[in-house]
Amino acid sequence: MNQKVLFRLVNDLVMTVLMLIAMAYYITGNTVHEVVGVVVLLLFVVHNFLNRRWYKTILKRKHNLRRILQIGINLLFLATMALMMISAVLISSDLFPFIPINNDMMLRQIHVQTAYWGFIITAVHIGLSWGMIMNSARRMTGLTGTSRTRTIALRILAVLIVIYGVHSSFERDMGSKLTIYNPFGNWFNDDSIIRFLIDHLSIIGIYICGTHYALKFIRDRNEAQFKKPDID
Repeated sequence: MNQKVLFRLVNDLVMTVLMLIAMAYYITGNTVHEVVGVVVLLLFVVHNFLNRRWYKTILKRKHNLRRILQIGINLLFLATMALMMISAVLISSDLFPFIPINNDMMLRQIHVQTAYWGFIITAVHIGLSWGMIMNSARRMTGLTGTSRTRTIALRILAVLIVIYGVHSSFERDMGSKLTIYNPFGNWFNDDSIIRFLIDHLSIIGIYICGTHYALKFIRDRNEAQFKKPDID
């Protein structure tokens, strides 16, 4: 595999996992939360630097449905991350305590809710590129041939992840976290970082699978219509 592609994949994987760790605020504590947040910011800057050519092509290429969705999600992801990071610096009490603020509660609400929306948008962002990610993983592992058994096994695994992800979404009350800010938090007394990561990775799986297969359905339908012979 191309070393640059491998570096991108590793950078994005580490950034995604650290984003989840940063969301586990009531498990890690504030200092770890802020340090991890700074690392995520640096990795996000690296991510955008490595993909800087993409921004130059926004107005140059033809825009089909997939392209429009990709542009919209990517720009929304950028805006959400920017809001989350700016508000994080302003409300920081350990790394940037010298910055004066007047409306702490509003900034905290912006920070928390952009974090949860960024979590969902990240999953959709990954889903848009899932085909490319899987192709890179196949080349890296040498599994370039097709296998019906492997395909069935992976699809069963995807279904199980989505089922558990839906369960975790309700259990973790994700719907409310996306719309309502609770200053007192909402966590499990027996929660652990491992359980937190498993639950939230499964929730990410919902949106990765949903985005990937929705795009696949649209592509297959367009190809079928293109191949359909005209009948006079």
